[in-house]
Amino acid sequence: MNLRLVFYYLGIICILIGAAMAFSLPWAFPAFGHRHDIEVTASFEANGFYSLLASWAICWILGFGLMHWGKNASGRLYRKEAMAVVGLSWVMATILGGLPYWLSNTYRGPSVRLFDPGEPAQVYAFRGIRISHWINMEPLDESTFRIVQALLESGADGLTEAELADVDSNFDSILLELRQDERWRPTIMLPDTAADQEAANGVYRIRWVRTTFVDALFESQSGFSTTGATVISDLEDPRHIAHCILFWRSSTHFLGGLGIIVLFVVVLGQGSAGKAMMRAEMPGPSKEGSQSRMQHTAWNFAAVYCGLNLLLTVFLWLCGLTWFDALCHAFGTMATGGFSTYNGSLGHFQSSTIDYIVAFFMILAGSNFTLLYLSLIGRPKLLLLDLEWKTYMIIIGVASLLVVVYGMYYDNFVDDAPSEGFWSELANAIRFGFFTVVSIITTTGYGTHDFDNWNHMGRGILLLLMFVGGCSGSTGGGLKVIRHVLFVKILRLEVEQSFHPTVVRPLRVNGQVVADPELRQSILVYFSFVLIIFITSWVLVVMFEPDDTWGTDAQHKLLDGASAVAATLNNIGPGLGTVGATQNYGHFSWATKLLFTWLMMLGRVEIFAILVLFVPKFWKNR
Repeated sequence: MNLRLVFYYLGIICILIGAAMAFSLPWAFPAFGHRHDIEVTASFEANGFYSLLASWAICWILGFGLMHWGKNASGRLYRKEAMAVVGLSWVMATILGGLPYWLSNTYRGPSVRLFDPGEPAQVYAFRGIRISHWINMEPLDESTFRIVQALLESGADGLTEAELADVDSNFDSILLELRQDERWRPTIMLPDTAADQEAANGVYRIRWVRTTFVDALFESQSGFSTTGATVISDLEDPRHIAHCILFWRSSTHFLGGLGIIVLFVVVLGQGSAGKAMMRAEMPGPSKEGSQSRMQHTAWNFAAVYCGLNLLLTVFLWLCGLTWFDALCHAFGTMATGGFSTYNGSLGHFQSSTIDYIVAFFMILAGSNFTLLYLSLIGRPKLLLLDLEWKTYMIIIGVASLLVVVYGMYYDNFVDDAPSEGFWSELANAIRFGFFTVVSIITTTGYGTHDFDNWNHMGRGILLLLMFVGGCSGSTGGGLKVIRHVLFVKILRLEVEQSFHPTVVRPLRVNGQVVADPELRQSILVYFSFVLIIFITSWVLVVMFEPDDTWGTDAQHKLLDGASAVAATLNNIGPGLGTVGATQNYGHFSWATKLLFTWLMMLGRVEIFAILVLFVPKFWKNR
């Protein structure tokens, strides 16, 4: 292993990541912080700005240091070195990309969890190293429950004495009695008190939990891998997360959708080295090509990707979004990531026009970008006749139809049009059902409707779609449609050969014989690896994640654990149950978050480029 050469290229990637952070700095100024319908602070976001600046400096210091150490490296970048650069660059991007969250004191969520009245509450343990930070408390009486719930709903604003008196006139004695318990005391902040430099500012409120380094790694990898899973509960209050950090959060989608190595090749070329690294990074069974063609492919991919981002940004701006929101949601759409700037995701805007525009661009993002490029230069037949793309569209159509029919039958959409009749309900069913299907199969994860409350058939269809993904050569995650097509064809050939062993039929795709003799084996091995990783991770979550994570719904641990593993491994983001459309991953233990971080990386990069990092022989010299 030529480590000097590997570190030289890693240094360049560090510098590129640091340079990308610079584009988030202007959003720390009030003039750039306008939101769609949320009043923003009129002050300069010092924490966010200086954390990005410090992270930028760390990236460049590390980058130039690595380049200096490897500047005299000799030899070529062979397959082993290329896989090492790809795997380590994604590990490094996860760490460096997480620094702004960690250094800016971004807040993850409240330190109290309430369920239904009469059920045990949970408080966050601020001290001690433990797998779960949640402590089960005794059930709260009706008055105490109302007061704590009101404080939770107030967020960072808190409640004044007058506002709490409207909830319960004895609020002061109730809160003082609650604070007598040392486990409750750190979570409830009274006026004119402070904890960890968090002043209560004359109001009563619930203390929020800052993002840990593990939380920052999770959020960073979720952005770069275009998963869209988050640990942050409140995206709308600048006191919990700065606007410039939100923009960096969405920028990681843009970088991850384009691909760190694709960006590397586009900016710097690097000849055969760039080709080797692109082959190691880009998931999918078809990556062959000459050196010049690989660079040409990188440029075409980047041009189409950036062009669609720009076009969608303009469309969203014309629909009434500010430039900040339009850019962030365009990045999340075209990268099939799903990071939003609002707690309600895309459903916050309550616009069918925006929903259908974004759904259309999600379909494009899940399509093969090479075929999209050929369509733009006058060869659309190659896209329309492509077997993978046709299968992709058929799956979307059939799944949408089933979701709409079953959703109508079980009245999943009746609350959206309670008094407007059948046709209005049907329109909403098509709008929400189609959008959700497209969002899941493309692994975007945007939400406009709480699909976790749908019927079992609808939720089951979404769970299956998590294992499909977009087309090869797209920004979509998952297993890719072409692998499913090839897998079915291979199984059919194997079944035929079992009763006709002398008949040899070639594997055909789009009417052409697949010449690669190892493709059949590689497809089967890939599915086997994914299955093993999924089952192993599922068992680990069930074994080691405390029941406290589910609160009073621990009976759903098995299904929710499988859903969370599927959602992170396939880069979906939201899953079912405790990680549903209206939930997040903040309540999981640090160990499980690290597991999910690793799964997101496996789902985004060519799986073997990550797995080989754990093989000792890989690091030995030839």
